[in-house]
Amino acid sequence: MINLILLHGWGCDSRTWQPLLPALEKTARVTALDLPGFGNAKTSTPFLLPDVLADLAAKIPEGSVVMGWSLGGMLGVQLAAKYPHKVRALITLAANAKFVASDNYACAMPVSTNQEFTAAFAREPVATLKLFSRLMAQGDNNERQLLKSLRQQMPADVSPQWSQALDLLRELDNRTALTALTQPCLHVLAENDAMVPAAAAEALAQLNPAHKIVTIAGAPHALHWSQPNTLSEHIDLFLQDLVSERFALDKKKIAQSFGRAAETYDTVAQLQRDVGKHLLQYAPTELTEGGHVIDLGSGTGFFTRQLATRYSSARVTGLDIAEGMLHFSKHQVDDVAINWLCADAEQLPIADHNVDMIFSSLVIQWCSDLPRLMRELARVLKPGGQLLLATLGPNTLRELKSAWQQVDNYVHVNRFQPQDSLRLAAVAADFAIDHFAVEQRIIYFDRLTELTRELKSLGAHNINAGKPGGLTGRSRIAAFKAAYESYRDTQGLPATYEIFYLSVRKKIICA
Repeated sequence: MINLILLHGWGCDSRTWQPLLPALEKTARVTALDLPGFGNAKTSTPFLLPDVLADLAAKIPEGSVVMGWSLGGMLGVQLAAKYPHKVRALITLAANAKFVASDNYACAMPVSTNQEFTAAFAREPVATLKLFSRLMAQGDNNERQLLKSLRQQMPADVSPQWSQALDLLRELDNRTALTALTQPCLHVLAENDAMVPAAAAEALAQLNPAHKIVTIAGAPHALHWSQPNTLSEHIDLFLQDLVSERFALDKKKIAQSFGRAAETYDTVAQLQRDVGKHLLQYAPTELTEGGHVIDLGSGTGFFTRQLATRYSSARVTGLDIAEGMLHFSKHQVDDVAINWLCADAEQLPIADHNVDMIFSSLVIQWCSDLPRLMRELARVLKPGGQLLLATLGPNTLRELKSAWQQVDNYVHVNRFQPQDSLRLAAVAADFAIDHFAVEQRIIYFDRLTELTRELKSLGAHNINAGKPGGLTGRSRIAAFKAAYESYRDTQGLPATYEIFYLSVRKKIICA
């Protein structure tokens, strides 16, 4: 069962979740936390962001889903960014990227309004809290009854952390963190919110198009009190998607797809060859005798054999999740010694601190949990060991993606992580970045069938769990082809590939 962690907003405590608990507890193991200085979380520690995040992370099991309302939602974003192993997925309710507006972010509370509220709370906290409860209920169809309910569960006393939390709320800017988040995210906004404008939905969507955004009609800021049934339905659908792994790549299908492509892969893999050769430029000319090198995602063994030739005194392992690829590789005529291993890159059957170098070209885009992958690669590398990666960025096959988006809402193109996510995952795993580069390559085709045939021959066609089932109708195929034809130029039909090159080293910890 999913661990669901609830973080309340400012001016409340963990009791605020009462309307939602009956529905949530049917599908998740629910824990409602009090923020430091709120509810039963008495403390003398100032409400500073690093301390608050560390306090929350210590109470959250790994792989939890975090749901935060208002301030709690904004803290949830920071928590997911700093402690990705703790936060498997994130839900925010009535939470903006910035609570207070600025020159470059207008969809938020005006600065003057925030300043007046902060000053009023400093002078008369009890009276200001009554005003705040009215703002939370404002816009509800039954505003008077909702206001009465909210005031009945208002905290009895106020700690110094409340003013400090207001200061943090004014300062927080989650735009960079939201852009880089790789976890599945659901952002729920309220149409009649008096503090977080519903127009913020568009701004959130621009920050990270992969995030799901819902606006509940007729709801005020306290949307979980106003419309608990509607809200719980959205939350339940999101949690069901997590359980059924619709956000994740299907590893079994990946292995089967590439295994079937073993015989044809090398005939159409010119891009893969070019990228791998470029990545080899960052590899050392020699390794310590008896060292261990892994070709992660070795495929047909093309680069595994090159690594074995270059590092003839080292132990070279070709590792791939597809048995078909490994079977093909083993039977290639060669006079170099290579160990072949069938395994998942995110769960390596290799001892800690065992590997000197990992080479991986155009493979890790098929791994669904980038932070977990980086931690696993760091685990098996020796201190000072080198990791060389080439992977695909989100602009890859953008023409294909755009053409399908004009036809339907299914997932037709595999999702690729942005470069900030790759950098952050590497740094979080204690890698030092030596080199990072971005390359755009465009391949042209005379006919669309040539592109789709090449993707199939590579085993790199759509293997997402959210892809359409069954056959695609003729009318949709015709509409898709017409949409793609709009990209044709004098060279033909373009297919863009965005490639990231990353060279990192595992940090040496001095005693």
